[in-house]
Amino acid sequence: MLGEFQGSQKVPSTVKLSSFCSSERNWRSVTSVTFHICILQTRLQAGQGYGNTLNCVFTVYRNETVAGFFKGMSFPLASIAVYSSVVFGVFSNTQRFICQHRYGDSNHASAVSDLVVASMVAGFVSVGIGCPVDLVKIRLQMQTQPFIQANINLKPQAAGFPVQTAYRGPVHCISSILRKEGLAGIYRGAGAMVLRDVPGYCLYFIPYTFLCEWFTSDGCRSPSPSSVWIAGGIAGAISWGTATPMDVVKSRLQADGVHLNKYKGVIDCISQSYHNEGLKVFFRSMTINAVRGFPMSAAMFLGYELSLKTIRGVQADINP
Repeated sequence: MLGEFQGSQKVPSTVKLSSFCSSERNWRSVTSVTFHICILQTRLQAGQGYGNTLNCVFTVYRNETVAGFFKGMSFPLASIAVYSSVVFGVFSNTQRFICQHRYGDSNHASAVSDLVVASMVAGFVSVGIGCPVDLVKIRLQMQTQPFIQANINLKPQAAGFPVQTAYRGPVHCISSILRKEGLAGIYRGAGAMVLRDVPGYCLYFIPYTFLCEWFTSDGCRSPSPSSVWIAGGIAGAISWGTATPMDVVKSRLQADGVHLNKYKGVIDCISQSYHNEGLKVFFRSMTINAVRGFPMSAAMFLGYELSLKTIRGVQADINP
């Protein structure tokens, strides 16, 4: 395994800030390239009347022009560097902490159980930062969606809907949610996100670890950049693809409340979604998630590992 995840170099057992800093450099460019796909994912999961992915693309373009594909982009771009740095840093340092206390050496090769615990910790921590970001993004992406009169159980919050725009931007969105729903409103959908991210990060970091080991030839200290890119992409596709059912539930819970209140919680959302649309509703946008997950995660892991190697090289030059 490369660098942090397998401990190919001797490092202290203390918390390493380089683990948090190294992934920050490349995430904004990756996000800006893949974000236009994200709105399709959100609309398919939480919207109605789109049918399939191609129809969703045409509908968004016809009704909202090219600008529609970039709605809600500013807040994720401003925060995703912090989010990704924290997730990778927490995973790496948790892994070292476990190895230090279990084996007496922070660079000891991690067992599968060690990787599972480190991934679960990273998943829990990610919700604290990621839930408000996802909430604002989804609210901004879904606020122009038409009201479906057939949903007789929905309770309108504002007269004049369907055309009304609820939020003027991310700052107004956050202040509106805090004013109407309090701090708990910012973490709407957090339960579904925990159920998505805890197993999701296990299926993110663990396949990456084993794929890198598999791609690395005997005698090599670390896999090549191309191996890291492929392993990261496959891990991302696996993780995002399998996370789709809970991602659908999370998106619906967070979109709920823009103009209407429909769901009481995770169980109620699952029950209503299944009752109204069948089992297939939980697999909406699975293809998009997997396709988007490959290049995004491939670039993420490659950028993380190369940045980490660069930081270590600079540190070695300063402290030979």
